[in-house]
Amino acid sequence: MQNSALKISDNFRKMAVRSVLSIFLFLGTYLLMIVLGLGVILLCGLIAYWIVSFYGTFLTAMLGFGFISMGLLIFFFLIKFVFTGAKKIDRTHLIEVSAKDQPELFKLIAEIVAEVKTPFPKHVYLSSEVNASVFYDSNFWSMFFPVRKNLQIGLGLMNSISAIELKAILAHEFGHFSQRSMKVGSYVYNVNKVIYNMLYDNEGYSTIVEKWGNMSSYFVLFARGAIFVVQGIQLVLIEVHKVLNINYMALSREMEFHADEVAASVAGSAPLANSLLRLDLANSTLSGVFDYYNGK
Repeated sequence: MQNSALKISDNFRKMAVRSVLSIFLFLGTYLLMIVLGLGVILLCGLIAYWIVSFYGTFLTAMLGFGFISMGLLIFFFLIKFVFTGAKKIDRTHLIEVSAKDQPELFKLIAEIVAEVKTPFPKHVYLSSEVNASVFYDSNFWSMFFPVRKNLQIGLGLMNSISAIELKAILAHEFGHFSQRSMKVGSYVYNVNKVIYNMLYDNEGYSTIVEKWGNMSSYFVLFARGAIFVVQGIQLVLIEVHKVLNINYMALSREMEFHADEVAASVAGSAPLANSLLRLDLANSTLSGVFDYYNGK
């Protein structure tokens, strides 16, 4: 394989920088929100203290408690994603294979790994799809420590193409293995989880605010105040989310171009082009077979 195939283009580098800057934009925005959230708690606490100190009655005590609770609810909204459990990746449709099970396949993988000069996949899985893909377990620690990637190969793909075409497609996937920019994908994935939690996964939070507002007529106004502030936070996050994903989609396209260049360098451009032209037909045919048997 030509060494130039592993070199990234200037546009690739530019999109990677933009994606990283987008992540920093989110981090800066989020940290500013945290600081402002703490400021709101302090301000609400001072208002509550001033009200109770000025005129200490049951009414002022309830109003003071309402102000403090509103500040806490707003701050809790900013950190509630921390208490969300991690979702397990569904691998029930995958079958893990080893070199003992499929020696010829692993021999081909070893050849490509040697040519592309990239680490061997941590796990190799077979699926029924007309596809091949790279994936890894993305979690908090994957943003800071190297994570070995997994390879998924569809049997529908293997039965639709020749050996050299399979080599070209796998070389494309191993082209992704060699891309350090996949680390950016881990950051974007985790940032998107945080933003999604704050924008859409609010059923539990809404229940807490509703129950708190229903505890007393004194708290209704403060509950609405907390919701109003939260909606403002969500509007800001929507704009940050747009910037983040537009830049990452542009980077993803450059990553695909680079992986295609790696594949063409390993197996030639013709096998790669021929296999890609056949995939739509193969996928349509396989879907037709599944539909036929599912209908019986």
